[in-house]
Amino acid sequence: MNYMSISNQGGDYDHYVVEEAAPLLEWLLVHLNQSRSKVKATLQGRGIKVNGKTVSQFDFLLQPGMKVAVSKSKRNQCSFKSRYVNIVYEDRWLIVVEKHEGILSMAAGHSTLNVKSVLDNYFSRSRQKCRAHVVHRLDRDTSGLMVYAKDMETEQLMENNWHQMVYDRRYVAVLSGEVEQEGGTIANWLKDNKAYVTYSSPVDNGGKHAVSHYHVLARTTEYSLVEFKLETGRKNQIRVHAADMGHPVCGDVKYGDGNSPLNRLCLHAWLLCFTHPVTGEQMEFETPIPTAFKRLFK
Repeated sequence: MNYMSISNQGGDYDHYVVEEAAPLLEWLLVHLNQSRSKVKATLQGRGIKVNGKTVSQFDFLLQPGMKVAVSKSKRNQCSFKSRYVNIVYEDRWLIVVEKHEGILSMAAGHSTLNVKSVLDNYFSRSRQKCRAHVVHRLDRDTSGLMVYAKDMETEQLMENNWHQMVYDRRYVAVLSGEVEQEGGTIANWLKDNKAYVTYSSPVDNGGKHAVSHYHVLARTTEYSLVEFKLETGRKNQIRVHAADMGHPVCGDVKYGDGNSPLNRLCLHAWLLCFTHPVTGEQMEFETPIPTAFKRLFK
């Protein structure tokens, strides 16, 4: 369906006149030539006005003759670029990013390179009065999707209800050797020793119960590309479970066997699905499997 409009430029907004009735989100997707996640971020970031009033409802029904104004600054927020972090989605309550390998989720010790400080700097430069609040973590050398809250209230909502809110979370890993089974489930108890190394036990050892489901996507005689779906999210869960399989994650100096074809930990958080803590909307994000991973299986 084509919802034609007349547009012109004015102030800090792009202005449009609606010519045919349509739900606001659908109309914006047609006219802004942006991804659904960016359009939603502009809406939830209060960057849309209809007849002079801010509207954030996705299903607000536009009628012919209504005037729509789209904030240029809000619309361009997601053009942020960093060599360590990509912004995937942003609204007034939270921000979803894809972190690269080699950067911490938050500050630790004397290390200054971390995603939280990159985001705090971005919020400051874009004149947003907020800070990044850590909800969950990825290891320094794991890449992939993460979500940060933009205020304490949202952070508490997400942290206290994390396991109820997250309904799908998947990783992809390059494992050492050829995994012969097509898939399966690993379930045991994980506990740290005094040296902070996580070890597993088939019986309750006072640690935390951990369940990982895996599925082989590709294999050679040297490596296997495996997807892990987490039922629980314990510290180092995939790395320990992969080692338990006899096929540790490539590049894992802590639990691995020295096999490191890409000179990095070959673990990437590619899918993250959760219920928005404020709007109740189902939020679903994915990133491509790293090209370097796929090259090993050509």
